[in-house]
Amino acid sequence: KDCTAGAVAHPEISFAIIDDVIDAPNAVSLLFKEAEGSFLVGYAAALKSKSGKIGFIGGVRTDGIGKFEAGFKAGVTAANPSATVEVKYATEPPDFSGFNDPAKGKSIATAMYSSGIDVIYHAAGGTGAGLFAAAMESGKAPGEIWAIGVDSDQYQSVAAENGKDYILTSMLKRVDVATYEAMKAYLTGSPLSGKMIFDLSKDGVGYSASNSAVSDI
Repeated sequence: KDCTAGAVAHPEISFAIIDDVIDAPNAVSLLFKEAEGSFLVGYAAALKSKSGKIGFIGGVRTDGIGKFEAGFKAGVTAANPSATVEVKYATEPPDFSGFNDPAKGKSIATAMYSSGIDVIYHAAGGTGAGLFAAAMESGKAPGEIWAIGVDSDQYQSVAAENGKDYILTSMLKRVDVATYEAMKAYLTGSPLSGKMIFDLSKDGVGYSASNSAVSDI
């Protein structure tokens, strides 16, 4: 509401917002089909899992993170209808600390791996660092268990000593693509307005293939 008020008060300025909606003619809302990207990594998780037991760690149980969960579960089921997905959230609203609690993420992931789950996907922000730490400290080698990152290619951003080798893939949310399109339109004199949905067809979501282990799927 504050963003909409600001855009209405300044019609001479073009606005763009990520993951939210500004209801004004001089603003574009850049939104993503997170469920589609999560479907892809869910499919990969099911194909890589040897146990058929898969995990999902959400930061906070919100409608937004629910899209990641739903897409992931659908992808797992599409690849292996007999596979199971255990879901755990770090916190519940109104406690939003679950997006930045690596210790909680590590605790959840450790319990999942100990129960026989061998692939875990997180949509939990900074809490996801705990997933990678749990994988690294599990005593199992990459390939025996896997972790899946979110938003950016976490195989490229996580150091080896922090569990990089366990990251099978990441669900990519292409904020760079959306931002580029908004800026290009503005610089060419045709600012965008309304809602723009970035899905697979617009290269708005996807999965990373930096780890060669994902190439044989």
